[in-house]
Amino acid sequence: MRETKCDLGPLRDILRDYEGDDHALIEILQRAQEHYGYLPADVIDEVSRVKGIPTAKILGVATFYTQFRLQPVGKNLIMLCKGTACHVNGADGIEKAVCEELNINDGETTEDGLFTLKTVACLGCCSLSPVMMINDETYGSLTPDKAKEILRGYKEG
Repeated sequence: MRETKCDLGPLRDILRDYEGDDHALIEILQRAQEHYGYLPADVIDEVSRVKGIPTAKILGVATFYTQFRLQPVGKNLIMLCKGTACHVNGADGIEKAVCEELNINDGETTEDGLFTLKTVACLGCCSLSPVMMINDETYGSLTPDKAKEILRGYKEG
């Protein structure tokens, strides 16, 4: 058995809230990610142990839904929509501008830990395309220059 790297106390509190509920895996993972910022391997192992759910099944759920993260992310999570409407309206140019501005690629985090870029299949904001979300804020009708300006605002605080 490997050494635990994170404090599982908060997770155990979350799991207690779902005792006897065999259909709450997504809710448990959502709350765990809300606390830890992502789903560390220790958390997945503990959920598996306590709930009696195979680790592979938990990983299957965590990798199927784009809301879940298995790696830590930067202070600002950028989700860039690459759905059909956004693609047609220039999402590739927005991605190129973001990558140039931050010097990272999709799935990477800046060296200072300030930004993580993640492209997603759809954000459900097609009328605003092309669109990106930074944390809980949505930015639409983007151009490459507008995207860079938004990022610079986050850098300045």
